[in-house]
Amino acid sequence: MAGATSTLVRSAAGPVHRPLTEPRWVQVLLIAAALTFLGFFLLLPTLAVFVNAFQKGWEAYRDAIADPMSLAAIKLTLIAAGVAVPANVVFGLAASWAIARFRFPGKNFLITLIDLPFSVSPVISGMVFVLMFGAQGWFGPWLADHGVRILFAVPGIVLATVFVTFPFVARELIPLMQSQGTDEEEAAYVLGASGPQMFWRVTLPKIKWGLLYGIILCNARAMGEFGAVSVVSGHIRGRTNTLPLHVEILYNEYNFVAAFAVASLLAFLALLTLAAKTWVEWRFQSDRSDAR
Repeated sequence: MAGATSTLVRSAAGPVHRPLTEPRWVQVLLIAAALTFLGFFLLLPTLAVFVNAFQKGWEAYRDAIADPMSLAAIKLTLIAAGVAVPANVVFGLAASWAIARFRFPGKNFLITLIDLPFSVSPVISGMVFVLMFGAQGWFGPWLADHGVRILFAVPGIVLATVFVTFPFVARELIPLMQSQGTDEEEAAYVLGASGPQMFWRVTLPKIKWGLLYGIILCNARAMGEFGAVSVVSGHIRGRTNTLPLHVEILYNEYNFVAAFAVASLLAFLALLTLAAKTWVEWRFQSDRSDAR
């Protein structure tokens, strides 16, 4: 492996750690392979998106973004993310608090359920809502009789987005809270702190960077989700198309400049997410170093 490793060598004076370094050519080869892979599968596609977006100049790019259908897709994407992220923050905090702090029957089963959206195809996730709220679904006839529309409308898109994104916050917080233990909360309880006081003054400051990291990943997935949203949306222009769905329609209509222009918004979001993720990781490591 590239970089320095260590081996334990015993001597008369006791165990001694001696660094072992791979040959220089091995390091160069591995680094070059990693950079080549990243450049070919990450940097070049990202660059191609922006190059094609501005292929006909700034005015064509601006017109594609300012198109009413594009603005409607942006608005719906923000609505879906604006509902899904706060809902998942509440769920993630509750689930991680329960799993890390309490013992109860079905705890391992709950952890398994949280991982379910990671193992199920997003298309299957969308089909679940069709089976539940479709015309022939479990609740479809009752919803139709009461004039409630879930599928092919905003509520269905929000539900699908919430489903595919709910593990992100919980999965960041559960191992973090388990590793931190309960010593500080117990001390606060002994000193007379109430539950809300313990959460706001003890628990939340300790998990803030993990929580922010989970929110960033959750928001990025919510805005970029395609499969589950595609199943439940109905692809109604100006009403149920999010940004990824709008990109697909423009591309299928051979409107490549507009498709890449809208796609560049998602690519820019990915770059912002990467920058935010790096900053959160840096701040988290800095806080850990200061604590030591």
